[in-house]
Amino acid sequence: MTNTEYTQKPVTDVVLIGAGIMSATLGLMLKQLQPDLTIEIFERLDVMAAESSDAMNNAGTGHSAFCELNYTPQLGDGTVDISKAIKIAEQFEVSKEFWSFLIENKIIDSPKSFISAVPHMSFVWGEENVTYLRKRYEALVKHHFFADMAYSEDAAQLQNWMPLVMEGRNADEKVSANRMDLGTDVNFGALTNSLFNYLKQQPGVNLHLQHEVRDLKRDKDGSWRVRVKDTASGNKVKLKARFVFVGAGGGALHLLQKSDIPESRGFGGFPVSGQWLVCNNPDVIERHQAKVYGKASVGSPPMSVPHLDTRMINGKKALLFGPYAGFSTRFLKNGSLTDLFTSINAGNIFPMMKAGIDNIPLTKYLISQVTQSADDRLAALKDYFPNAKSEDWQLDIAGQRVQVIKKDPKRGGVLEFGTEVVAAADGSIAALLGASPGASTSVSIMVQLIERCFKGQAQSAEWQAKLKGMIPSYGQSMAKNAQLANETRERTTKVLEL
Repeated sequence: MTNTEYTQKPVTDVVLIGAGIMSATLGLMLKQLQPDLTIEIFERLDVMAAESSDAMNNAGTGHSAFCELNYTPQLGDGTVDISKAIKIAEQFEVSKEFWSFLIENKIIDSPKSFISAVPHMSFVWGEENVTYLRKRYEALVKHHFFADMAYSEDAAQLQNWMPLVMEGRNADEKVSANRMDLGTDVNFGALTNSLFNYLKQQPGVNLHLQHEVRDLKRDKDGSWRVRVKDTASGNKVKLKARFVFVGAGGGALHLLQKSDIPESRGFGGFPVSGQWLVCNNPDVIERHQAKVYGKASVGSPPMSVPHLDTRMINGKKALLFGPYAGFSTRFLKNGSLTDLFTSINAGNIFPMMKAGIDNIPLTKYLISQVTQSADDRLAALKDYFPNAKSEDWQLDIAGQRVQVIKKDPKRGGVLEFGTEVVAAADGSIAALLGASPGASTSVSIMVQLIERCFKGQAQSAEWQAKLKGMIPSYGQSMAKNAQLANETRERTTKVLEL
């Protein structure tokens, strides 16, 4: 048999494309809901979680809107809109519920393998920004999700909270910060590996590394023909799947386009790359214990919000600053330079052009970032760490993100900075597009996907009971019920050893 021929494999219930946090979460949930499901997982690289879920490619922040200022925009009338912050905070609480379920049921051995308590702080300087941060705090602290938030404009207090940020700073400079001790650092690479290591031990589940999905075609019976190439051996296989999830990060757009479902038309992608400055001085690393987020530059994407970031990577404390944004035509860190160009078609070229015209500040910002020198990067770091020395830091490549561009009836095309699930009307295929807050809200996103694509089963008494077993608050609103939210937090904080 030549390598141009495909070997036919049996029909499977579920195909998951991409071995990242989204596929891992969905696969584990589905296996809990229906243990007899057969699942085939395909990953183009030779390791799991090596793209968006990897520790160095992911912000690592348990995104709960404690410190991320882009989730609390200031409106034209001067007020601060906290609606998105409340939504994201609730989604992260749901993630912690599910992760607690994994610990309680011995699916993951120890929470310390992937989650750590790290205070979250927002830090700004200048009269205008200080006024904004004060208004933000006053709005947030009224909601029970943020009731424990602290705020200060006192230099001595801020010195205690974040010594590296305050030392060497002009004493006359107007500064302020807020702090949430409930913040977390999450190693999504470690979490993803733990989930897949459990999944691949379950009956009916097969994980295939170095397997690239080449094509997707819908059959008349509603199932999907999936064509896959083993890039190590050159062998090709095809199989039929009743349901397909495309969780391939930046690679999802191309596969969604190959599916040719009506819902996919008009979607495009804009790639943004990144870099970190990584501290190599143990004394400096030890003196900082927080995720300190600032305000994004005008026109910058959310993934580029600067932060001086305490991380736990492979059990070792690390300190990063960035990310510095960049531009590459690749859709994946290990992708092709032709990715952007091959994603353009007759259906999305107009929305992409219109979004490009409307986002000229972003283009200018990316050009300025790409042309930065080492001195420019150090100067940006010194805004957050005035006494930083260049010899204590080295440049490392961060992840690649693809921001969603989609049709808009009023504007022609818009650039979206969040995550979006695109699913066929019959629920037989779904793809996840976009970036931040992504991984942190993966549990809520996958629950919504299950409700949408497995509608009949999800409404059954059996699945409802199991969903509530995994997520005790399921079907209720923690955002509206302070008692439920506080009880849930107390329980998950204990289980996750935070």
